[in-house]
Amino acid sequence: MKATVFLGGGRITGALCAGLRLAGDQRELVVYDRHPEKLKALRRESRVEIARDVQSAVANAALMIVAVRPASVKEVLREVLDCGAAPPTLCVSLAAGIPFRNLRKWLGPPVRWVRAMPSPVCRIGRGLTPVSFDRGVTKSDRALVSKLFALVGPVIDLPESQMDAITATHSPTHGYHALANLSEAAQRAGLNPKAALIAAAHALSDGIAYWRESGLELDELLHEAATPGGIAAATMAAMDQAGFARVVQKGVSAGVAQARRNAK
Repeated sequence: MKATVFLGGGRITGALCAGLRLAGDQRELVVYDRHPEKLKALRRESRVEIARDVQSAVANAALMIVAVRPASVKEVLREVLDCGAAPPTLCVSLAAGIPFRNLRKWLGPPVRWVRAMPSPVCRIGRGLTPVSFDRGVTKSDRALVSKLFALVGPVIDLPESQMDAITATHSPTHGYHALANLSEAAQRAGLNPKAALIAAAHALSDGIAYWRESGLELDELLHEAATPGGIAAATMAAMDQAGFARVVQKGVSAGVAQARRNAK
């Protein structure tokens, strides 16, 4: 039986493989990377096979997942074309910002392309994966890809025109960044470092968990928590006046702009 093959053995490949094994998935996973020495830990952790070269990886692929940096996609697909083995007809790109038109140009028919942007949180089975399907991707292909990523978290199907925006929005780095800054602000206000981190993590993680489970609208929760004259109301008002919404919008816009630069 042929394997699910990853071209590129970086962080997201490691997270996906770990998440799949955590879910009890026993499919054959093969990884090719130009620096195979860095794959030893991945082999131990997730029981992957290491391909000796591109040709052996491609020849063994039922599904090929391109998991390299955006700047390397064109070169890697050129290696696939030149290796002498026929690529599988279904390929998935995890490269942010690289559009279908480029993927088709670099590795065209009969290959059918899917774009996916799994969150690294898929390592623990909770990674949101936005997916977009190019024209010609069959219903069975859609089901196969969606089922794969559903093993490591929720999947959301979007048109390609929305992929850059969700890529800039769903990164867990937003949470880490907010946690670091809120914790630091609490320490400056007099809280000890351990308590500051616990309090900030509760505000972000448990607050969002309550929103998910309560069924309440976000506006309701904001109104409920920010009692006029209360500490939360004063805190939120000061953050808004300092330009919090504008700063967040600026950050997301910068992420979208970077994704679009990747496409050039």
